[in-house]
Formats: sequence, structure tokens, C-alpha cells
Amino acid sequence: MRVTTDLWVSALLRRVFGAGGFAAVVKRGATEAGTVFVLSRGRLGEVSLFGPAPQTSYDSAKPDDRFFTLLGSGEDASVLDARLEREKKFDPDIWVVEIEAGSVPVEELLSVKMP
Repeated sequence: MRVTTDLWVSALLRRVFGAGGFAAVVKRGATEAGTVFVLSRGRLGEVSLFGPAPQTSYDSAKPDDRFFTLLGSGEDASVLDARLEREKKFDPDIWVVEIEAGSVPVEELLSVKMP
């Protein structure tokens, strides 16, 4: 049985705060199975957007894990914000979580798969 999105996001927030970072839910989506997007902001102004990894990234041994892929990065947050607006129009049940991981790499907080 897959963990609900609400519970998974709560656990992510605890991991970020436990690592000395900051996190906030910008948009709350469907409690049971909303798609999660993570906007990571660095202390020097860099921004990265992570979204669901393609289905080919999933392992048949662990089909219920959540994997992410880097959708974009840089210093221009408006490009990533526009991407999120398009995603919201496509699926109004998405979650958007913004994190500032602090000293811990985002890859330690999320299961990131490279494309």
C-alpha cells in the first residue's frame, strides 16, 4: 500500500527541518495521491525544480517509492514558476513544496533519478 501524499510531504518537511533547513507547502493538492513538485532554493539565489520521474525510472521491486527528476535549474525563478503554473492548469491537484535544504544536498532528501 502506497503512503498518502499528505503523509509523504509531512515526512519530507520533517527531514528538511531536521537537517537544519526550511520548508513550506506552497500549494496543497490531493491528500491521497497528488503529484509532488519540489522547488529548491539555495542561499546564493540558485533555484531548482524537481518533479515526478518518468515511469521507466521505477524499480519493480519497489513500485511504491517516489522518485524525482530535475526539471530545471538556474537563477531565474520566473521560468520555473511559469512551469509550475502550467502544471497547475494541467492538474489542479498537484502539491508544490518549497525547500531550502541548508547544508544537506537535495539528493539526500529526495530520491532523484537522472534522465
